[in-house]
Amino acid sequence: MAMGAVLSCSRAFASPLSASASSSSSTGKQHELMYSTSPHCRWVCSLVRGDRNGRQITRSTADTAQQPSVQQPLMSSSAMMRFCNASPKRRLLSRVECFLSSSDPVTSGWKKPRRRESLTGGSDNASCVARPEYRVPTRKRADCKAKFEMTGSPSDVPAEAVLPGEDAAWWQQFPKRWTIVVLCFFSFLLCNMDRVNMSIAILPMSAEYGWSPATVGLIQSSFFWGYLLTQILGGIWADRFGGKVVLGFGVVWWSIATMLTPVAAKLGLPFLLVVRAFMGIGEGVAMPAMNNILSKWIPVSERSRSLSLVYSGMYLGSVTGLAFSPFLISKFGWPSVFYAFGSLGSIWFALWQRKARSSPSEDPDISEDEKRHILGGNTVKEPVSSIPWRLILSKPPVWALIISHFCHNWGTFILLTWMPTYYNQVLKFNLTESGLLCVLPWLTMAVFANIGGWIADTLVAKGVSITNVRKIMQSIGFLGPAFFLTLLSKVRTPAMAVLCMACSQGSDAFSQSGLYSNHQDIGPRYAGVLLGLSNTAGVLAGVFGTAATGYILQKGSWDNVFQVAVILYIVGTVVWNVFSTGERILE
Repeated sequence: MAMGAVLSCSRAFASPLSASASSSSSTGKQHELMYSTSPHCRWVCSLVRGDRNGRQITRSTADTAQQPSVQQPLMSSSAMMRFCNASPKRRLLSRVECFLSSSDPVTSGWKKPRRRESLTGGSDNASCVARPEYRVPTRKRADCKAKFEMTGSPSDVPAEAVLPGEDAAWWQQFPKRWTIVVLCFFSFLLCNMDRVNMSIAILPMSAEYGWSPATVGLIQSSFFWGYLLTQILGGIWADRFGGKVVLGFGVVWWSIATMLTPVAAKLGLPFLLVVRAFMGIGEGVAMPAMNNILSKWIPVSERSRSLSLVYSGMYLGSVTGLAFSPFLISKFGWPSVFYAFGSLGSIWFALWQRKARSSPSEDPDISEDEKRHILGGNTVKEPVSSIPWRLILSKPPVWALIISHFCHNWGTFILLTWMPTYYNQVLKFNLTESGLLCVLPWLTMAVFANIGGWIADTLVAKGVSITNVRKIMQSIGFLGPAFFLTLLSKVRTPAMAVLCMACSQGSDAFSQSGLYSNHQDIGPRYAGVLLGLSNTAGVLAGVFGTAATGYILQKGSWDNVFQVAVILYIVGTVVWNVFSTGERILE
């Protein structure tokens, strides 16, 4: 096609230029040849060997019947004369040289010229003014985009000309909203790594300092003193000051508390209890702050997937902490766990400060297309200055969140806290086997949480209402564990018991696309406060449920423990399906 264009070009010029050779001596007029081509193109071309003349070729934005909008003389009169007096063979060779030596990025895409338009007038002079016009595809290139100005309306530019980020690296094209999600994922990974390391390190610590079981229980519970304190406060701070500030503060705070743990233990028990409570304060703001920032960055069509990915970071953090803590303790001693895990927070914080913003409107690097996709036509609202507590607590869907969160966490905390004891006492596994099997539910939850998120967002994309999607996913999150815990009391082999436990936790993870996504549905401006409220109820369920399980086991059996959890799962299912909604009720 390219050579065809050259030959056609040569034929188009030969006749009028030859005709002008005989008349130019009498008239002495200069003749101009015009092109209409891409707005990105500017190149120097030689029309006759050894004689180069600069020319600028521009594209007309008018329709094909009109003349070009910008016209530049291509050569002087003397150069025109030399070209016209040259032999046809030399004219052809010069045109080929022009085409091949051109640095224009679009020459390879030239098409055949249109049929030459009628000559303007009948004189010899006029016959020299042939205006062949070329339609060439516009290509966006790095060496052109900053030099030349686009002219014409968007409709004049071919679709293939729009290649945003063609020269950008893949990490620069990665959506900003998913950068926020990935950073939140790693913050939750660190959150649970720093939390579970104490459950491993407490064994050599108690042996070194001579702590009794009651003291060990006091140390383990001191984390929840601070954790409960900042659930609601963290939501209020996030809704007022932005999720970036509050989550960054939380990670730095709990990382410092983690690294101070060995020092506090050497100073004495009261110092250790204070440091563990301080760590709970830092981790208590994580979930409300994350919920606030994702409510501003993630559109509803991607909400379930993003939250499921973030919460799977929490599950994988438990796996990572349980896997690496024994190795570090055996090689470097128990203080190394706290120093190693705590120092990772500084790396995360540096990336967070550089990449994260509380909302898309505060990010100078986000593209307009992505911002429109996130906002979905909604206007950006200012951070809240006061919390309408009476309005929030008067809404039945808010109470559905609180009650359902309590019912959900009762069963979840029981399984995760008492699972090693169940494996050891009932299934007769040794401690090593029990520790390895404790990792299985966390892995199962990480996998099924992301599967549930993908299913939920697919249903929303297919037109299923958000309310129905949230009810479906949370019903699976309640009834799945209820079914497998009921089945657990009937099985007789250890393999089937482990399978039932894993399936129970896997179906429980669908809750990430149910109640855990609903805070952003019903009140995105107050998403931090709403999660703080419901998660406070969830933490209380974990504290009371863990204590109640020990009391039940003294008077009854494991079947009674599972029966209480199943009853609460069913209560949560009823409350959720009757009172919850996926529509916005708080503006």
